[in-house]
Amino acid sequence: MKYQNIFKRYEFKYMLSPQQKDAVMKAMQTFMREDEYGKGLICNLYYDTPNYLLIRRSIEKPHYKEKLRLRSYGVAKSDSTVFAEIKKKYDSVVYKRRVSMSESEAMKYLSGGSPAKTNQITNEIDYFMSLYGGLSPSVYISYEREAFYVADNRGLRITFDNNILWRDDDLLLCSGAYGNSLLKPGQTLMEIKTSSGMPMWLVRTLSENKIYKTSFSKYGEAYKEIFLKSQTGGAIYA
Repeated sequence: MKYQNIFKRYEFKYMLSPQQKDAVMKAMQTFMREDEYGKGLICNLYYDTPNYLLIRRSIEKPHYKEKLRLRSYGVAKSDSTVFAEIKKKYDSVVYKRRVSMSESEAMKYLSGGSPAKTNQITNEIDYFMSLYGGLSPSVYISYEREAFYVADNRGLRITFDNNILWRDDDLLLCSGAYGNSLLKPGQTLMEIKTSSGMPMWLVRTLSENKIYKTSFSKYGEAYKEIFLKSQTGGAIYA
């Protein structure tokens, strides 16, 4: 399967009730089709400094922010293809650059080793890691995603994320999807990813169903839970 490794787009997030999701899905039937990745589990390891410098800066909502993560589609095995990704946001535009390798290669690489193959993106990751120093896995986040695209416009995608789980121990992509939930029962996180604007049918659907943009960072919300746990001195897993 061929994967896209460089992205530049706007990303807008919305928290949906079951009724709102049904309305959006109904409106999409005429214009959108399921992405080739369809429904699936996405697993991520976010890298940060020991004092969570990257996410603390991010939740302050600066004009520019960046993060480093390792992603797999499904629970990884040591020989599974995973992606080391740098994600940056500047003035509402999201830039993502990533490189693929096996899970075992990626874990060694991001622990300070050398990649099996070097290119411009690994050079950027190397600079990122040297700039911040001491980066290591800080949070695991997984979610079940449904992805769709507009048939005549690959620049527009809509995704729906459910069962968003996080943990700050057992930080391996091979360990399975489990942890503490970030969503309330019945909630779905919708993301609209576009390289330009939104079609009128989508704007109308959002307006008619009172669906409004929200600020929701999965890693940011998990960090808030970690901070709360540190203040209370107890575990918060269910």
